[in-house]
Amino acid sequence: MRIRSALAVAGALLLVLLVPPLVTTDSGGSTETQIRGFRVMVPNSPGGGYDVTARTAAKVMEDTGLNHHVEVFNLPGAGGTVGLGRLVSEQGNGKLAMSMGLGVVGSVYTNHSPVSLQDTTPIAKLVEEPNVVVVAKDSPYRDLKQLIDDWKAKPGHTPVGGGSSPGGPDHLAPMLMAEAIGLNPRDVNYVPFDGGGELLASVLGGKVAFGVSGIGEYRDQIEAGELRVLAVTSAERIPGIDAPTLQEAGVDVEFTNWRGVVAPPGLDEEDRRKLVSLFTQLNSTPEWKEALERNGWTEAFQPGEQFGRFLQQENERVANVLRELGLA
Repeated sequence: MRIRSALAVAGALLLVLLVPPLVTTDSGGSTETQIRGFRVMVPNSPGGGYDVTARTAAKVMEDTGLNHHVEVFNLPGAGGTVGLGRLVSEQGNGKLAMSMGLGVVGSVYTNHSPVSLQDTTPIAKLVEEPNVVVVAKDSPYRDLKQLIDDWKAKPGHTPVGGGSSPGGPDHLAPMLMAEAIGLNPRDVNYVPFDGGGELLASVLGGKVAFGVSGIGEYRDQIEAGELRVLAVTSAERIPGIDAPTLQEAGVDVEFTNWRGVVAPPGLDEEDRRKLVSLFTQLNSTPEWKEALERNGWTEAFQPGEQFGRFLQQENERVANVLRELGLA
């Protein structure tokens, strides 16, 4: 009897050792998306749009078991091109990605970067987001008309702050606004900050007359009453934000920012496929869809090569705009 029991135990052990495991990890995530030691670089300061997007994505990945222990780190400088240079130098590193967006496209030109997004591996476009025109709660500007009257009368003494370098979304949006109201964009006193987090302190402290940045970065301060929204740049009003669109306020501009993820050049096909799969599955989770709604983001998912074609088109579009402004 004891011999049979011993044989049964031995047989069970052999099954454990010899039968291959299911294609899942011990924490429930699929090996299709598990990247051990995965890191996401944010090429600007904490609190900006790239930072919020990256940390939100990392949390959803961990909460859903898509990937575990995702590290998000900041490497700010030169409108994102310091981080871009670091990314390109990590050739073949399939454990690294960078959160980025329209701002980096423009910064490549205005900062004369030796590398560009064409040197990276496109992984996914994730979201689109309208910008907001904001002032501090104690600002004298109660509506956009008051601001525009002062801006037109004294453009050099009405500084506008943005969380991106010249060529980025927070720069392009007020430049388009200036053109629409008859101001020469070259006369605009634009003050760049390295991300929405740095810009926020200057808006609240009255160091700039107004700021332009993404809605997701400032929703908490808006809801707390610390910031007043004078207008939104989207075609439609933003639910929960008591402010008109620029067009409703008489400024014929519609503008939307976007964000995505790129990886180092020279990835092998397996690493590239795994990164694209990770963000594709992230995009399909209920937790990510909830994050989109919470942050005022619009889903704009484009994977891999499709995102690569979009990047090429954006590169050409931004280059043309910057040439018109004498910045490229």
